[in-house]
Amino acid sequence: MRNLLNFFLKYGTWFIFAFYVIVSCVILFTYNAYHSSIYFSSANAVSSSVYGASSEITGYFNLREINRDLEENNARLENEVLNLRHQLAELNTLISDSLEFDNSKVRYDYVPATVINNNVRHPKNYFSINRGSNDGIRVGQGVVDHNGVVGIVNVTGKNTARVISLLNETQRFSVKIKNTDYIGSLSWKGGDPSVAYMEEVPRHTKYQVGDTVVTSGYSLSFPANIPVGVIMNRIKGADDNFFILKVRLTPNFKSLGTVRVIKDNFKESLDSLSQHDIP
Repeated sequence: MRNLLNFFLKYGTWFIFAFYVIVSCVILFTYNAYHSSIYFSSANAVSSSVYGASSEITGYFNLREINRDLEENNARLENEVLNLRHQLAELNTLISDSLEFDNSKVRYDYVPATVINNNVRHPKNYFSINRGSNDGIRVGQGVVDHNGVVGIVNVTGKNTARVISLLNETQRFSVKIKNTDYIGSLSWKGGDPSVAYMEEVPRHTKYQVGDTVVTSGYSLSFPANIPVGVIMNRIKGADDNFFILKVRLTPNFKSLGTVRVIKDNFKESLDSLSQHDIP
């Protein structure tokens, strides 16, 4: 008790001063219209800044969830586009054969995944994703991001998978120049992670610099017409009947984040057909 009394005696002057300052401010801002308006304007400005900062902070922490929802919606929409293209192609074929079209067939599904490990510095590059066999991921499935082709699954675990990156000198992709029938083989030669080469292009091929290179559809890993890159220039090949196109890849392999694995629901039946005549 004595210590409390000594405290008030020692700092009593400051308490009295603070009391009068508070009373003065209350009187000033309550009974003076000009000062009252200044006070409320300043208070609103401060509170707005505080609430704005708070909103930005909470919004930042919600970005991951928002991004995941957007990727799932995007995957669903792209899946619908792929299947519509497949159904239209099948419809044209069946109509020409006077057969009934079955629109219940859904060939492709997308599985969104996050890249958890990536490399672009080696001759043979791979990256890992947070989806595996429990999510329906299988060896040989194609992998894309929002810009185009990025690789093919080659190893699966229960909850993760390893993908052979397009930036792998051993990997080749069947591609074509968009809106044409000119087919070639795309491969990466090392070095620049944004440049690959479309080889085995017939010498009579017509193209323009800036034309888009897309998947050919002749692989079970990728549907047709998925972007791969754009033509930069032409390089003379070893064979005079063919030439090589230098291609600027559309995906940014240095910043792979969210990707999508393509599930071909017809793959098993197509594989069984391809093995039919093998002894």
